[in-house]
Amino acid sequence: MASNFEIVSEFKRGIIEGVIVRDLRKFVDERGWLAELFRHDELAAEFHPRMAYISATQPHVTRGPHEHRDQADLFCFIGPSNFKLRLWDNRKDSPSFGMMMTLFVGEDNPKAVLIPPGVVHAYRNIGHVPGIVINCPNRLYMGEGRREPVDEIRHEDDPHTIFKMDD
Repeated sequence: MASNFEIVSEFKRGIIEGVIVRDLRKFVDERGWLAELFRHDELAAEFHPRMAYISATQPHVTRGPHEHRDQADLFCFIGPSNFKLRLWDNRKDSPSFGMMMTLFVGEDNPKAVLIPPGVVHAYRNIGHVPGIVINCPNRLYMGEGRREPVDEIRHEDDPHTIFKMDD
């Protein structure tokens, strides 16, 4: 799937086909809390994770925008900070091509968000403390044995990108 961003002049706000947003429920007791991030019986087989990683993002820092040709990301935003997550449907064959979604997720609104291939995505830590994000993608980074090219189109490297976090 090639990047199609040059044919979209302006994105419209709306729901993006194939993006799944699920509440992350914290089960709290005297020991602390537990949250299920995903279950195979609630996720289509094509999106079953192949690996997991965790990252910390400093306050007011943005990661992305970028997209993947084949990889789907399953981001889990639990805290300890909050994030502005923005998605752009860049799939020319999608019924929601040209749509943009913005979600506010994290400590105050814990969510798991499945982002299919071809959907450009970026998130910014809008809190005042480092924020933790867990990702469970359905592809291995650089493939088996880290011998394949990285599946990423990095729009953040383009100073003229049309994928903007700010309105």
